Amino acid sequence: MQLDFDKLGGLIPAIIQDARTKNVLMLGFMNQEAYAKTLELRKVTFFSRTRGRLWTKGEESGNFLNVVSIDVDCDRDTLLIKAIPEGPVCHTGSATCFSSDNSLGIQFLTELQDFIEQRHREMPEGSYTTSLFNSGINRMAQKVGEEAVETVIEATNGTDGRMMYEASDLLYHLIVLLTAKGRRIEELAEALERRHNKKKADYDTDC
Repeated sequence: MQLDFDKLGGLIPAIIQDARTKNVLMLGFMNQEAYAKTLELRKVTFFSRTRGRLWTKGEESGNFLNVVSIDVDCDRDTLLIKAIPEGPVCHTGSATCFSSDNSLGIQFLTELQDFIEQRHREMPEGSYTTSLFNSGINRMAQKVGEEAVETVIEATNGTDGRMMYEASDLLYHLIVLLTAKGRRIEELAEALERRHNKKKADYDTDC
């Protein structure tokens, strides 16, 4: 990868993005040596302008940034590095240098299905998810129905806490069923988005 280190006097900015949450974690600068060290260690290494030396993020705190991928912009003078952080990124103790929150949020559903798909491939003994796959499509579909009923019961006659617990079970069993059918939770999101973006007239049948 050819990079233009000359534009900023031997340095290029490197934007660090969490590979899972997609949040921007921090911005640092690299010289050629720091870039080479990052490639070698697969841990983000900067050139510290205040210390005047290479600095591997986490070398003192243990909060390393493990490199997943490196991309360069169209001018070849800025890097976008996707990494998985080990602990807080900011020196203040915050999860990122821009925000205190770096949780997966709704994207955890993708990570959950990735995990369930791994279970489907490996089918480890003693795993509840394995037992569901072994039970067959009919039983998996039945479990989705059972969890839906339990969610309704808690919503109408239970507590919010229990409702959320049962709704979580419902979503988990639905993702297991989707996995068994070779489908992804993202496909549901895409279907909902398409329906959401339709004009109201597309739903009208009373013409």
